[in-house]
Amino acid sequence: MEGEPTLRLQIFDLNCWAIRYLSKRRQERVRLIGDTLRQEHFDLVLLQEVWSEQDYNDLKVKLAGSHPFSHYFRSGVIGSGLCIFSRFPILDTLLYQYSLNGYPYMLQHGDWFCGKSVGLVIMKISGIIFNVYVTHLHAEYCRDKDAYLPHRLVQAWELAQFIRHTSKAADVVLLGGDLNMHPEDVGIRLLRGWTGLQDAFAEATHFEGCKNGCTLVPDNCFTDKSELLPFPLGIRIDYILYKAISSFTVKCEELKTTTGPAPGMGIPFSDHEAVMATLHIQRQGRPVGATLGTADLALADVVTEAQTEVGMGLQAAQRQRYSWGRMAVLALLLLLLQAAAVLGTLAGLGAQQPFPKLSFCLLAFLALGVFVLATGLHLFHTMEVKILHGTKDQMRMALRALQERP
Repeated sequence: MEGEPTLRLQIFDLNCWAIRYLSKRRQERVRLIGDTLRQEHFDLVLLQEVWSEQDYNDLKVKLAGSHPFSHYFRSGVIGSGLCIFSRFPILDTLLYQYSLNGYPYMLQHGDWFCGKSVGLVIMKISGIIFNVYVTHLHAEYCRDKDAYLPHRLVQAWELAQFIRHTSKAADVVLLGGDLNMHPEDVGIRLLRGWTGLQDAFAEATHFEGCKNGCTLVPDNCFTDKSELLPFPLGIRIDYILYKAISSFTVKCEELKTTTGPAPGMGIPFSDHEAVMATLHIQRQGRPVGATLGTADLALADVVTEAQTEVGMGLQAAQRQRYSWGRMAVLALLLLLLQAAAVLGTLAGLGAQQPFPKLSFCLLAFLALGVFVLATGLHLFHTMEVKILHGTKDQMRMALRALQERP
C-alpha cells in the first residue's frame, strides 16, 4: 500500500577505461576503484571497459565481502568489458551482442573487436523483481563527421527492443552505462521514448557534481582535451535510467558525479566521471500500466528521425559494398589474366615471359591479397546493408503502429 516501507537502492556506474597496455595507470586505478567500492555502501555496481578479465577477478576478490555476487559478460574478441557487482543474489543473466559495431578495418578505434553488448542480470530485492541492464555503445570520435551514427542508432534501437521484450516480468527496470550520446541526441530520445525509461539526472531531487551532470570533462587529467574543445563544460554520455513497470514507483532522491581526483588521491578513477544514484522504490495501491513513451517525447517524430539517419547509413553501406565488390572483381580479372599468361607460356604460345618471374609472383600475391581483402569487406558491408535494412523495416512497422494508436 501507499504507506509501505521504501526500498532505498544506491547505484554506482563507471566507465573504467581499463584497456590493458594502453590506459594510463590502469592497475593503480582498478585498485583504487576496488578500495573505494569496498568502503562505500553501494548496492549495485555497474562497470564498463573492464577489458581484462584479470582486472575483474581482482575486483571480485577485493569486493567479496561487500559485494559477494557478481557477473562478467564475455563477448567479442577481447570481451564486452561489462560487469556487475551486487550485494544481492543474482537469479539469472543474459547477454545480447549488438548486430553492428563499427568496422574491422578501423584499427585505431577498435570497437569492432570489443563485441559491444548489453548485459542483463535479474535479481529479487525485498520481494521486488529487478531487471538490471549494463551496456556500452559505440563511441562517437568525431561529432561533425560521425561515421558511426547509423551503427549507434541500430544499437540504441536493439537496446530498447531488448529491454522491452525482456522486462515484461520485472517490477523495476534499471539501465546504466556509457551510451556515448548527448541527452538530446536522437539515439537517447529513441531509447527513452520507446522504453519509457526516466533519466536519473533529470528526475533527481538533489544533484551534486559536475555542472550539467557532465561525465567527460576537460578538468579530468586523462581526457583528450582536443575532443572537448567544442564543449568547454564537458559532455554527459554516462547514464542511469530507470522505470517501474508494475505496482511500484521509483524516484531518484539524489544523483552525484565524481569531480576529478578520488578522495585523498592524486588521480581520478577513470577518464570518465562516475555516476552515483540513490533510488527510492515503493509499492503503490494499484498497478501502473506500462507505456511506450513519455508525455514530453514526440515518439513518432523521434522514430522518423532515427529512420532517416539509418536510411542514410544504408545508402553509405550500399556504396561501400559496391566499391569493394568492384575492386574484388578487378583483382579477380587480374588473377585470371596472369593465369592465362602462365598457361600460354607453358603451352609454348609465347616466346618469352612478358616480365621477370619475381615481378610476376609479386603481382600475383598482390592481386590475391586485394581479392581476399575486397571480398571480405564486400561480404561485411553486405551484412551491414541487410542489418540496416532490417532495422529500417522494424522502425517503419513501429511508426505505423504508433500512428494507428487511438
